[in-house]
Amino acid sequence: MIHYREIYTLLKQYERQGDLHNMKRLILGFWFFGMGMAAAQPATYKVDPVHSSVIFNIRHLVSQVEGRFRDFQGSIAYDAKEVGNSSVEFSVKSDSIFTDNEKRDTHLKGDDFFATAKYPTLTFKSKRVAPRGPGKLDVLGTLTIHGVSKEILVPVTVLGVGQGFKGEVAGFRSDFSINRKDFGIIWNSNLDKGGSVLGEEVEVRLLVEAARQ
Repeated sequence: MIHYREIYTLLKQYERQGDLHNMKRLILGFWFFGMGMAAAQPATYKVDPVHSSVIFNIRHLVSQVEGRFRDFQGSIAYDAKEVGNSSVEFSVKSDSIFTDNEKRDTHLKGDDFFATAKYPTLTFKSKRVAPRGPGKLDVLGTLTIHGVSKEILVPVTVLGVGQGFKGEVAGFRSDFSINRKDFGIIWNSNLDKGGSVLGEEVEVRLLVEAARQ
């Protein structure tokens, strides 16, 4: 830990003693340390919602229905050399759910599912990021849906880092599944001949383009 007061005291002491040699050594050492700390900081990226997607699908009878959330934001700190320094925070407005059917979307926003008036956001905040092979990451974090928080492991593929129209951009993709009942979303309807209308597992796909800040 840097104690700036101690550094200042040493500088004043060397100044009184006329010890220019040690003054220069202290100043240069502090400067190099600061440069090293700055270089070690991960790059920060802001999720671009125009070029990103939050998509999900779930079993309906014997097929699958797809939907998406259209209002979300996120911040990613990414260190390609020291992946463990990386982190991510992501939030989604629950009432932005869209399945291309107004009646169904109204049902999903109600108390049977997301209860968007009571729980307006879905959030994810990472706790740890670890490498899982070339261009692959494991992101451990807390996912909160419907007021319930669960720790999950999210696999991430780094699609690349490069130059965009207005600066550096980074691309990421993640495919994972969650059980909706783990988050208190339990509505279902039984069929007369057996089985249920909806599945429990929800497949999630995140396609992210983010601009460096």
